[in-house]
Amino acid sequence: MNKLNRHGGVPLRIARWSAGHPWRAVGGWLAFVIIAVGLAAAVPTQETTDADYDTGDSGHAAALVRSAGMEAPDTERILVTGGTPAERTAAAGQIATQGRTLSFVAKVVDPVTSPDGKAVLVNAELRDNTDDVSALQAVTDSVQKQHPDLEVRQTGDVSVDAAINDRVGEDLSSAEGISLPITLVLMLLAFGALIAAGIPVLVGATSVAATIGLTAPISHLVHAEPTVSSLIVLIGMAVGVDYSLFYLKRERAERAAGHGTVDAVEIAAATSGHSILVSGAAVIAAMAGLYLVGDVTFNSLATGAIVVVAIAVIGSITVLPALLGGLGRWVDRPRIPLLWRLNRRIGRGGISTRLLGPVVRHPVAALLAGTVVVLALSAPALGMKIHQSNLSTLPQSIPQVQTYRDMEAAFPSQLVGADVVVPVPAGQESQVRTALAGLQQDAGRTRDFLAGQPDIQVADDGSVAVLHLTTHYADEDPRVDDAVLHLRNRLVPAAMGEQTAYVGGMAAENYDTTHLLRERLPYVVGAVLLLTVLIMGLAFRSVVLALLTCVLNLASVGVAFGVLTLVFQHGFLEGPLGFSSPGFLINWLPLFVMVVLVGLSMDYHAFVLSRVREHALNGLPPRLAVQRGIADTSGVVTSAATVMISVFAIFATLSMLEMKTLGVGLAVAIFLDATLVRQVLLPAALVLLGERAWWPGRLTAPVGTRVEEPERPAYAAG
Repeated sequence: MNKLNRHGGVPLRIARWSAGHPWRAVGGWLAFVIIAVGLAAAVPTQETTDADYDTGDSGHAAALVRSAGMEAPDTERILVTGGTPAERTAAAGQIATQGRTLSFVAKVVDPVTSPDGKAVLVNAELRDNTDDVSALQAVTDSVQKQHPDLEVRQTGDVSVDAAINDRVGEDLSSAEGISLPITLVLMLLAFGALIAAGIPVLVGATSVAATIGLTAPISHLVHAEPTVSSLIVLIGMAVGVDYSLFYLKRERAERAAGHGTVDAVEIAAATSGHSILVSGAAVIAAMAGLYLVGDVTFNSLATGAIVVVAIAVIGSITVLPALLGGLGRWVDRPRIPLLWRLNRRIGRGGISTRLLGPVVRHPVAALLAGTVVVLALSAPALGMKIHQSNLSTLPQSIPQVQTYRDMEAAFPSQLVGADVVVPVPAGQESQVRTALAGLQQDAGRTRDFLAGQPDIQVADDGSVAVLHLTTHYADEDPRVDDAVLHLRNRLVPAAMGEQTAYVGGMAAENYDTTHLLRERLPYVVGAVLLLTVLIMGLAFRSVVLALLTCVLNLASVGVAFGVLTLVFQHGFLEGPLGFSSPGFLINWLPLFVMVVLVGLSMDYHAFVLSRVREHALNGLPPRLAVQRGIADTSGVVTSAATVMISVFAIFATLSMLEMKTLGVGLAVAIFLDATLVRQVLLPAALVLLGERAWWPGRLTAPVGTRVEEPERPAYAAG
């Protein structure tokens, strides 16, 4: 213990106090969680607003429109098809008449017939802050019953959003309901005892609960995205279980080696506790890279992830040693007989030891073979395309989505559009109107925009004018981006001259968001890798290890990007996974997957390197230190990776493409990271580097240190 006393640092001092005052530490943790959860009830959460999403040229346009009170109202659309023209007209008239009687409907536009005469559309403009259109849906359903030969369907801004939110809620509820039992079962397999299996789940769950509570006051500094709670659950359970596994496995191993409970807790604190601090700092650094995007969504997600990781780290180095110190050997009770015996019979390192043998004996061949596999899996990423989510990325099983697609097909005027927004100088409204009318004519002569009478609106105070242009394209058509650029870079300057004008609207907003992410991606990748390099360099006092970490992280990211591109852009495994490829990746997913992957993989990396370094300090030669260190930690890494892969695989079964992409990308990437990268590339590189891996530091074994350690019971390894 002398060496641990010298190097254990903060985790050791905290563990001593916690183990010595277990119920005080546990009581303090529970009080913190209860107070944090109470904050969510006492403080209202500040969710993101439309202004938070303003980006680039379209952001300026949106701000001008809002300041002038010219925001387009939410609109519900009722599509009537089938039957005879007279029946369609009668049904549409009924909808319009009854719709005008609803208090939340501000205006019902006279029904219009499609150019081919086969459909009629009724547009109902809603009053501000309307979020429930069930009464209008009841009108639609009633008319449908009265006209069984017709197809009367409703879609629109509110109903589509509500349907998507309902589907996301169902998906997440299903995922969360399945993930907790699966996590508990995997922990039972890992420990063979009920209390030991429950502790990681308890630490993860309380960390998540506390973070969700703290999100409410924090949201007044960084507005909360609606999806941030789901991210907190995902990340919080992953790191909470990981950190608890690191600590518990080491404490059990030391008790099995003959140490008392207090000594075992202190050894775990000085070793695994240190690894938890390093990996926690690396995860936080990776998540902090998202702030460089400058987007409200990533700011919110980064803040939630950072807070939950920080709380999980605190819980792991405080309440975990307190529970272990208070429970003592009761942590291995009650035992599940079959699982306990199976757990004891798994040899140290298991499959990893058999895999490590050839890797350590032939490191060059292993490194070359692993590199070839990484390059092959990463190759598809060279053709990766990203784009904003649209109708093609939504589940077609949502009726409102399919209705919207049918409406766009029948009514070209409902296709995606762009707005040219102009701040009007005093006394120049007439000149601006004339210029915008000319712009409409110029745009109508191109292949991108519909021709017709100019749709120009001017604010009541005359300060802002808006020209709405409609493209020839549906929302998911890739030519929409080209139309926005043509309008922004050529048509608007030619028509407006020196007059300031911004191109906004949905098409421009989608383009600007994707362009921002594409532009910032290299900076975020660079910052994340640099921060993790610095943390690893400081933690292990080795420049070589820091650079090796960077290379291995790049390998993991390349594999993740390649798999995502192959599956979701090119449509590989569309059938088994139950989706239709839109031909691109949803723009925010590659960046988010990269950051999460780097952060979570650093858990394994720091844990494995700490164990290898510990063996090297105890006098083992480099090759044996690598083999023993990775064999000792393989059980923990396998268990932790299995939990995360299982949870992410559940997300791969959900209907929303974003969740499916996130699940598949992270599950496959973490599997390959925990096997190919950490079990082949890392040990091969460490063996080839030898003592140079720790440069400029030196690993000097204490005089008289035994090279061989006494064997431990098989179940205790890790």
